[in-house]
Amino acid sequence: MNIAALVSGGVDSSVMIYQLKEAGYTPSIFYIRIGMEDKSGYIDCPSEEDIEITSYIAKKYGCPMHVVSLHEEYWENVVSYTIDAVKRGLTPNPDMMCNKLIKFGTFEQKWGYEFDKIATGHYANTTEINGKIYLSTAADKVKDQTYFLGQVDYLQISKLLFPIGHLQKKQVRIIAAGQGLPSAMRKDSQGICFLGKINFNDFIRSHLGERPGKIVELETGKILGKHKGYWFHTIGQRKGLYLSGGPWFVIKKDIKRNIIYVSNGYDPETQYGKTVNLQGFNFITEDPYGSFPGEKKIAFKIRHTPEFTFGKIKRIGDIYRIESDDKIQGIAPGQFGVVYDRDCKLCLGSGMIIDDEFENG
Repeated sequence: MNIAALVSGGVDSSVMIYQLKEAGYTPSIFYIRIGMEDKSGYIDCPSEEDIEITSYIAKKYGCPMHVVSLHEEYWENVVSYTIDAVKRGLTPNPDMMCNKLIKFGTFEQKWGYEFDKIATGHYANTTEINGKIYLSTAADKVKDQTYFLGQVDYLQISKLLFPIGHLQKKQVRIIAAGQGLPSAMRKDSQGICFLGKINFNDFIRSHLGERPGKIVELETGKILGKHKGYWFHTIGQRKGLYLSGGPWFVIKKDIKRNIIYVSNGYDPETQYGKTVNLQGFNFITEDPYGSFPGEKKIAFKIRHTPEFTFGKIKRIGDIYRIESDDKIQGIAPGQFGVVYDRDCKLCLGSGMIIDDEFENG
């Protein structure tokens, strides 16, 4: 089997190569550059250290290596999506878009099509049921990354391999140390990749500037202070409001009037909800609910967390509506609701969260 392996220089993708070699394969290693030239200066997510480590891995295991660039495609798809979403008052998820459009999208079109499978270091698995491939959760429930893969389609998931999906993170570290890999004790990357060391707010400011507006207490209408633009704030945010007498939480945003509404307290009721409306819902493998009208019991996530939430899903026109069994904090339009089966094994699909003021009809 001819395998393309996407390697970043981190411990997970390094051990992925070891796992493939142990299974008898010699994958072709691809390192994708996705930094970009920007008017605010050169931003390059990948560092030379990443390429050095990837080169070491390629030599150690006798794999051909290619450094390829998807700078422009990343800017046109993922970065522009991020800026546009923030401008519209939404909370974007560039990691999901990167997986869907770049790693398993443009890469496939340019190089991946020549290979039988594409392997990554994601903590995820695939499961075959009745001849069809399903995205399924990893053995390590804390590290499970299926949330970030919730936007892939069937053609993509049917071609993917996840060689470390059956391992715990600590096992991956042990294997890396045993193999003498330079990434063995390397910290996991945090934050949005394309920014590198640049602060997210600084990046947004360079594109959208500042637009002072009011911070208003939701319950009383009292003006508490000022902000520098609604695009610097997201639903559920606590830090960075600079208000006295806190804690304060961002509850909602009025985009047209540039107002941020907040509530006070360590656990204000207003930051919770039980209804999640999803737009543009995409089932990865198939729609298991299509022939069954009414509600279906599911597990779901509205952000990348180890914990699942349980509830029911039903279709209302083009919208899929989740009614959660328990109240959930910080339902942020623009983020994605990812739906799983009730056993929390199969990742069924996802849609973008839209404002809860959507009404039937």
